[in-house]
Amino acid sequence: MLCTNKAVSKSFFGGSSGSEHFIVIEPDADLDLPGQIEDLERRYEATRRGLGLAPGSAVFRRVFLSDAMNQAKLVRRSSLAADEDGSPVAFSLIQQPPLSQAKIALLAYHLEDPQGLDKKWLTPRHVLVGRDTLAHLWSSGLCGGAEDRLVPVAGQTREVFDSLISVVAGLGGTLRDNCVRTWIYVKDVDVFYNDMVASRRALFSEQDLSAATHFIASTGIEGACAHRFDIVTMDAYSILGLAPAQISYLNDFDYLCPTQDYNVTFERGTRIAYADRAHLMISGTASIDGAGRVVHPGDVLRQLDRALENVAALLRAGDAGLNALMHLIVYLRDPADYWRVRTALAERLPDVPAVFVQGRVCRPDWLVEIEGIAIAGQEAPGLPVF
Repeated sequence: MLCTNKAVSKSFFGGSSGSEHFIVIEPDADLDLPGQIEDLERRYEATRRGLGLAPGSAVFRRVFLSDAMNQAKLVRRSSLAADEDGSPVAFSLIQQPPLSQAKIALLAYHLEDPQGLDKKWLTPRHVLVGRDTLAHLWSSGLCGGAEDRLVPVAGQTREVFDSLISVVAGLGGTLRDNCVRTWIYVKDVDVFYNDMVASRRALFSEQDLSAATHFIASTGIEGACAHRFDIVTMDAYSILGLAPAQISYLNDFDYLCPTQDYNVTFERGTRIAYADRAHLMISGTASIDGAGRVVHPGDVLRQLDRALENVAALLRAGDAGLNALMHLIVYLRDPADYWRVRTALAERLPDVPAVFVQGRVCRPDWLVEIEGIAIAGQEAPGLPVF
């Protein structure tokens, strides 16, 4: 079920093992930053209460900022970064200017479970959520924290992945078997993206992630944390205890080529199946065809249409449709395209919560990229419950 208005958009999926909620909020852009933070806090609290969600139901929050270096400290002192009751929540703060003209926007993910949530901090950047036989690891803000030195991009990429690998290994898992989604943010992506890609490719080879095994659903996009010399920042989602039958990888070669065809290493989408639902993690998707070519260069609205066609193809491969989308993040290279793209998307998917941010895509010819999470109901009692 989905519901949207100008400032608050929300969706939820309800099932036998509890409900999942996605909330997108934009504050009043006419306020200054402290006012926008307060307005966002008020809207968020009112939305949470209106949905009947307990304070401890938050699992993950991503805050999008227009100027992270100057805004992060104030945001981290707010209730957006930490629940008042001290309940663990994975908090991601990323510089990707919201295109609503506000300085800040919020994407929040909540779980509602009649039995309560078993959440704990593993480190300040890793929150573990226990669910029956599975453990869901949300990792956020992985970066070197470099304030006074510039480490080469290859080293930064390896550092963020090594930090994730170490925590997953401590839980008895591996990057290959348990990490199902990454979000990789690269400062000045037009310059540094290829260095990140090369480093990730080498690291994946070491971790037995290849075209012969599989890769990880991912978005690689322009973005930055609040540290001056960090070029690479990452969020990630891993699941411990997965059975091989729960995982499948999504593509439709009539619409999109394998990513390794243009020398990058990520899955277009990943489907995780549970007893009563399936999660479909759709990677950053642009206007690309089955031969790996940019489609409709220079025309952002036709690129949006093709990107949505590609997302629909990926969802069909996972027995779902666009109506299963719980939220979208829309990345635009040029902020001047915002209103046209927002209007067009509202006509196509009027009830899907969406965050619109400025984020350059890995190829300059791509003017728009979209990603999202979909949830489809199913009956598979032999699988673990979510």
